[in-house]
Amino acid sequence: MRKSLVEVTFSFPYTTMKKQVVFSLLTLLLVQISSVQIQAQQAKNYWPKAGVTYEIFVQSFSDSNGDGIGDFNGVTEKLDYIKELGANAIWFMPIMPSPTYHKYDVTDYKAVHPDYGTMADFKRLLDEAHARDIKVVIDMIINHTGTDHPWFQASKSSRENAFRDYYVWAQKDTIASYLNKKTVTLDSDNIRQWHDPGQGQDYYYGFFWGGMPDLNFDSPEVRKEIVSIGRFWLEEVGVDGFRLDAAKHIFPDDRPLDNHAFWKEFRREMEAIKPDVYLVGEVYDRKEIVAPYLPGLPALFNFDFHYTLIEALNTENGQLLYKKQKDVLDFYQGITPDFIDATFSSNHDQPRLLNDLKQDPAKYKQALAILMTLPGAPYLYYGEEIGMLGLKPDEQIREPFLWDAKEKDTRRATWIAPKYSTDAAVSPLALQRMDPNSYFNHYKKVIGLRQSNSALAIGSLESVSQTYPNSVMAYVRRSADQELLVVHHLGKNGIEISIPAGFSKPIYTTDGVKMSNGMLYLPANSSLILGK
Repeated sequence: MRKSLVEVTFSFPYTTMKKQVVFSLLTLLLVQISSVQIQAQQAKNYWPKAGVTYEIFVQSFSDSNGDGIGDFNGVTEKLDYIKELGANAIWFMPIMPSPTYHKYDVTDYKAVHPDYGTMADFKRLLDEAHARDIKVVIDMIINHTGTDHPWFQASKSSRENAFRDYYVWAQKDTIASYLNKKTVTLDSDNIRQWHDPGQGQDYYYGFFWGGMPDLNFDSPEVRKEIVSIGRFWLEEVGVDGFRLDAAKHIFPDDRPLDNHAFWKEFRREMEAIKPDVYLVGEVYDRKEIVAPYLPGLPALFNFDFHYTLIEALNTENGQLLYKKQKDVLDFYQGITPDFIDATFSSNHDQPRLLNDLKQDPAKYKQALAILMTLPGAPYLYYGEEIGMLGLKPDEQIREPFLWDAKEKDTRRATWIAPKYSTDAAVSPLALQRMDPNSYFNHYKKVIGLRQSNSALAIGSLESVSQTYPNSVMAYVRRSADQELLVVHHLGKNGIEISIPAGFSKPIYTTDGVKMSNGMLYLPANSSLILGK
């Protein structure tokens, strides 16, 4: 029988070759190429130093029992999805009992909110997550409690109560000059910190809100309680660590040294319980204020990264983020070489990333490519991978995840009517799975790229010798076994630039990038990675 000949176009990132080949040989060749690709894409788990953490608001994530509220069993059902996306850990926003939707006003530190399920449900979730090599970190809110907490109810009952000293109290006349003082900080728009419990004499201190009275960490009893709470969750429940809310405000802002000392003490106590405990702190400020917390909190959120990423993309300034990040990393290195830089593109306190980027799909996809190719331990906010939308107030940033088209979605939470992440505005996951160009498939691909290239995950950050236009962000990532050139063009017009010597092997490229004779053509919002 006559063998059929076919003309095949090989589309490589930068070259196109046309060859006539025998069909059987072509099949063999494709199998070989496929095998190489699979072998090259074996992902590694770099958590906590450089792994990916997925932030979940349980209430909005997945509702397993149809009561309209997301729950632990719903999350357990979706663990394979989280694993597929490429996350190595989950950070749960508050899961303890609370009278509010956000649950940052805790009423019981050693229980879970009944809307989310039972402690047995949560322990089963932990077991299933650990079976998939997914770590679990929970929000620990120890700066304050809720006013419904038994400690506060006892504390406010009288000056002589044993729990009085658990909180910060002052007589009205001693703080008269502070009662109407309007103080706004980077992490709080609360304008009054002293609050009347209804008696008109003694006032309590609540930095964020009158419904969240601050604990008094000058009290040895309070510090003992906090250690007991940490022990409970690490030993009896089995979580892997804590995200420490409002870490800057344990003591008043004019006592930073006391804050630093407390977190060193807390770290020692937690590591005595669980040597590999993971601690990441929220210190919402510039690097000079953040860095001294590193000895006590080995991982800290990088808020500068978030804001500079958005500014860089919206202003088409490729130099901005690289310089800022290099400066931050070098500064932290001088404090401690073992720090973990918790980078993020969005979270529960910020407008959804796609809104911040004016709903520009190209910028949105590039934001992830930048996040995943710079050093750090990146955090992803649930729904970011499907392009969920949201603006303040906070509940509209925490709208339900869209698993499927509304009429088919048996796991969608309904506790709040979405204003931004509606079916008309956001394509649900089930539909995005079928679209190779979807946000979801982009996220999955780029996360996998990071985890299958050691240089991108744990490599150093180094500059390139060439001088490029302002719209270009270019840097080298180098690990013990790999050296990669990363280039992002943030401009809206295509440009041509030269390639540093030695880099010629395509690792990743977006559509339209071309390479020829040592030159690169970069269309708008394009990215590429070259190896040696």
